[in-house]
Amino acid sequence: MDNRPVGIFDSGFGGLSALAEFRKKLPEENILYFGDNGRVPYGSKARNELRTCARNNVSFLVRSGAKAVLAACGTCSLIAGDVIAGCSVPGFDVLSPSVELIRSLPEDGPLGIIATQASINSRGFETALRNAGLKRDIISVPCPDFVTLIEAGIPYSDERVKKAVAEYLAPIRSAGATALLLGCTHYGIIEPSLREYLGDGVEIVSASACGADALARQLTGSGATGGSGDVRFFTSGDPETFRKTASIILGYHIGDVVCIPEWENA
Repeated sequence: MDNRPVGIFDSGFGGLSALAEFRKKLPEENILYFGDNGRVPYGSKARNELRTCARNNVSFLVRSGAKAVLAACGTCSLIAGDVIAGCSVPGFDVLSPSVELIRSLPEDGPLGIIATQASINSRGFETALRNAGLKRDIISVPCPDFVTLIEAGIPYSDERVKKAVAEYLAPIRSAGATALLLGCTHYGIIEPSLREYLGDGVEIVSASACGADALARQLTGSGATGGSGDVRFFTSGDPETFRKTASIILGYHIGDVVCIPEWENA
């Protein structure tokens, strides 16, 4: 038994989808969640800056006592995977488990991938999938406005979200995609709108859920589970804004949020 907390980080609210999935699997685990809202969005940042953000976030969580760290951020998983894997405690990203799940699906049509601009530009998901032997056509689309809308607390049912979904996913739907990878963990928050637009015949793979599942399986398999279900929240942004928005996303009041200024998170 290991009662130390698990650390989860993201550029902002997106990683809350991973947190929710992880708690379904291991509700007794203690969790430290860090949202780097003060530096969001990550998708438009340069490679070196993204790697610095990832390094700082991992370091903060490890210093705070995390027994394992999940980078619940697709962009960091692609650009700074070695940083995450090289930390002093077991490090997990959302790339590898997503590729593993997609490879298990029938290749009966094109695969759509939506992610941040930086992730799409890196071609990281495509490269990993091709290296894993995927043969199906891939349609990759950056969706920069999604993170902006989600960070502003706009719900998936809002017409602004639906308009953005229709604009970005039009080429994926017109190509007849039978599966869609949500390569940015923010996107799981608006998944109902994505499902509504694409229809029931499209398999949606959430990077958040894949990462959470990989972390839970590792902890269970190594006998490193334990805790009382305590969850503590930190942000580099405004703590009150984080508290309100995160409470809406998670569906319960999260309590106090501690502000960790950027200069302290290094």
